[in-house]
Amino acid sequence: MTQDLLPITRIPRSGLPAHAIVVGDPARAAAVAGLLDGAEEVSYHREYRVFGGSWQGLPVAVASHGVGAPGAILLFQEMADAGVTTFLRFGTAGAMKPGIEDGDLVIAEAAVRDDGVTQQLLPPEYPAYSSPEAVFALQRAAREAGAPHHRGVVWTRAAFQPGLLPLFSYRGAGLAAIEMELSALLVTASLRGLVAGGIVVVDGVNADELVDADATGGYDPHREVVAAGVERGAVVSLEALRLLAAESGAPTGPGRCPAPRSAPA
Repeated sequence: MTQDLLPITRIPRSGLPAHAIVVGDPARAAAVAGLLDGAEEVSYHREYRVFGGSWQGLPVAVASHGVGAPGAILLFQEMADAGVTTFLRFGTAGAMKPGIEDGDLVIAEAAVRDDGVTQQLLPPEYPAYSSPEAVFALQRAAREAGAPHHRGVVWTRAAFQPGLLPLFSYRGAGLAAIEMELSALLVTASLRGLVAGGIVVVDGVNADELVDADATGGYDPHREVVAAGVERGAVVSLEALRLLAAESGAPTGPGRCPAPRSAPA
């Protein structure tokens, strides 16, 4: 019966693992789930594709949220309703300062709330900050994996394509990268008392003064250097979840999400 499924994502109303990786692309969700033991697809409705499995004995959910914070926040809210208490967003981003190369990982300490949705939920002065334990777990996992990585503040911006307004509004603020969904996750987690963090793979440069289209050929997120960074980032994200679970004393066991009782329309 469809009343056992949540209305937007069509995932089960309860029973999801406590630990989850969320990504934008449904294909990336499948790729990350491919690293899990016993991975199974739980649901696939709209942009929301959800898998369950286990990583080193820890039950894990992997889900896609699509492009943009307004749609993504619906997944975060419904996954929390269904039992997730620890989220790590694993995505891609543009570098905003020198020294951050294509394929590098950026671990978010906080995010600028320019996401287009949280401003309608609470005052703009409310911060979007990562859980400290998530930052430390991601940093440790990246170090142990030998993955090039950086820490800093990420700009979550609703618009992807440039318009008449250039990207200099935060010039000099030391932002590390720009992406589209993280601040919505951090605000959701903070309001609900959840653990959340984010790690992104750099797939290009977005700061106006750093862009060199002649040298780079323009934006192309499908290059080999980016794919290699995504592969490293997937393992780092999953290992960080394991570290967080170990620190909290979370039990491990069979990693399977409940299957929906009926297929979504």
